[in-house]
Amino acid sequence: TFCGADGSDEAAGIVLGDKATDVTKYLVNLIKNANFVKDDQGSGIAGLRDGSVNAIFSGSWDYATVKEILGDNLGIAQLPTININGEECQLKSFAGSKALGVNPNTDNMEVAVALAKYLASEEAQLAHYEMRNIVPCHTTLLESEAVKADALAQAQANTVDNTAIIQPTNASFNTNFWNNATNMANALLDGTVTLDNAAEKTAELEDAWNGR
Repeated sequence: TFCGADGSDEAAGIVLGDKATDVTKYLVNLIKNANFVKDDQGSGIAGLRDGSVNAIFSGSWDYATVKEILGDNLGIAQLPTININGEECQLKSFAGSKALGVNPNTDNMEVAVALAKYLASEEAQLAHYEMRNIVPCHTTLLESEAVKADALAQAQANTVDNTAIIQPTNASFNTNFWNNATNMANALLDGTVTLDNAAEKTAELEDAWNGR
C-alpha cells in the first residue's frame, strides 16, 4: 500500500508486504530475458521505428509519434498481467489528475477566475484533445462518439479504471519515492540486485521509501 488504502495517509508510508521479494526476483529474471530492453532516452521509440522493438510502455504523450511510426499496425491497451509463482498478478501504474487554481492574492481575481474556468471548460479540453491527444475528463466529451471510438482514450480509461492506483500527493512521498525507485531500477539493471540478495534489497528499498 502507498500511504494507506486510498493514498491519503502520509503517516502510513509505503508498505511492500510479504510478497514483495517475489516481485523483486521476478524483475531480476525479467531483465535477463533477451526480449527485455531498457528504454533509455527514447531508444524504445527508435526501436519501434527500425523494427528492433515490438512493444513499449509509455503514455499518451508518445501516441502521435508511435501512430506516425506504426500507422494502422498500432495497438494500445491497459497494462498486462504477469505470472509470479504461478499466480497471475496485475501490473499497475499511478493515476493522477491536473487541477486549476487561482492565487487568492491576485490583483485581478475576476480575470484569473474567468481564465481558470475557461481552461477547465469543454471548449478548452476539446482543443487540448484535438491538438495534443490530452484525453478530456469533461463528461460530455467522454460520451462523444469521437472519444468513444478513440483507442487511446479507451485504453487510458481502462488503465485508470482497472490497472492504476491514485498517486499520493503528500510531500514525503514526492521526496522519497521517485529517486529511490530509480536507484532500485538501476541496481536491478546493473546486476547489483540478485536472486540471492533480493529480500535484503527489497527491505532496503522499503526503508529508503519511508525515510528510514
